[in-house]
Amino acid sequence: MPLITVGVNHKTAPVAIRERVAFAPEKMIDALSSLVSSKKANEAVIVSTCNRTEIYCAVEDINKANDVVAWLSQYHGVDLADLQQYCYTHCDDDSVRHIMRVASGLDSLILGEPQILGQVKSAYAVSQEGECLGSELQSLFQRTFSVAKRVRTDTAIGENPVSIAFAAVSLAQRIFADIRDSTALLIGAGQTIELVAKHLKENGIKRIIVANRTLARAEALANELNAEAIMLGEIGDFLSQADIVISSTASQLPIIGKGMVERATSQRRHSPMLLIDIAVPRDIEPEVEEVKDAYLYTVDDLHSVIEENVRARQDAAKAAEQIIDEGVDSYRRIVESRKVSNLIVTYRQSAEAMKNTELEKALKGLELGQSPEQIVNKLAYGLMNKLIHAPTLYLRSAGADADQDALTIASNVLGIHEEKDN
Repeated sequence: MPLITVGVNHKTAPVAIRERVAFAPEKMIDALSSLVSSKKANEAVIVSTCNRTEIYCAVEDINKANDVVAWLSQYHGVDLADLQQYCYTHCDDDSVRHIMRVASGLDSLILGEPQILGQVKSAYAVSQEGECLGSELQSLFQRTFSVAKRVRTDTAIGENPVSIAFAAVSLAQRIFADIRDSTALLIGAGQTIELVAKHLKENGIKRIIVANRTLARAEALANELNAEAIMLGEIGDFLSQADIVISSTASQLPIIGKGMVERATSQRRHSPMLLIDIAVPRDIEPEVEEVKDAYLYTVDDLHSVIEENVRARQDAAKAAEQIIDEGVDSYRRIVESRKVSNLIVTYRQSAEAMKNTELEKALKGLELGQSPEQIVNKLAYGLMNKLIHAPTLYLRSAGADADQDALTIASNVLGIHEEKDN
């Protein structure tokens, strides 16, 4: 069954487009069911992160890629022509190579970042839960996880680990000469914000405030870091105290607007405020960049921050690409071998039927009192004739056509080799 990938990522589409086709976690199973039930795909996995939305499908026809793009457009209410400008598609081996590169961190904004493998595994699990996973994608993703693990183990791609969180904190350190006197307001309590908090703590930041929709989750993270916890609804009361604001939630609507930031900067007597929005869809209205003394950055602005890390990992990436090449070849061999499995089963069933027929004759002969030696000879002769009948016809036909390639293949398959005259 053909494999296709349809998607947009940080290389092909700006955040304004990526946020429009992002899938909320609580809507993922519904989206998968919609895609599969519409007959656009037989199996599907959707990977949706701040840097990409990608749909991996097993389909009946390779031309279904256009149908999947159309489905993505319709599901999110995005104009098809607009989406097609930024969308890419991969088929079969290219699709296999792409998911392996994604899971290994080679297609990430930050080369080699480790979080993406967990996100791909989570997407796989959600598809499994939604019963949108079959043998094709199960095989693909299991092989992908194996290859990604080998990349991590056998190369230096994961040394000195970096992430979006690391890049965000690095940017803060460039803006503020010394963050040890700064206060950070972190919005969200997921893995990315947790990493941000840890990086800030390691760099000696003075104070951390964690805001989350669920207070208990904010308190759990705050307790780990000796920080403060607040609800999202309290952000307006605390924003003026923050020198650094880093936001990463799954909200479908902005949490911080221009007016809120204007009030906060006024209360701060126009002391600079750095806002880093690493959420897709965005948590902070783009108009905030118009506010004097407020400096807004999105995930797309982190490129320059991470260039140095990318250069340091180039050699490791080359080694990783070789592992992925091997992974694609290995997966292709698995697929090809699976294609002939039905032929092998049929062949074995045919041989089994021949055996049973000749065995039945032999047993009847014993019942009639024939000599065992005679019966064994008939059994052996009968099996031999039946087993060599089809190959003999094939050899005679190939010989009559002077088809040397066919004769060579048949010779190899049958395990026979003509003795050459000296």
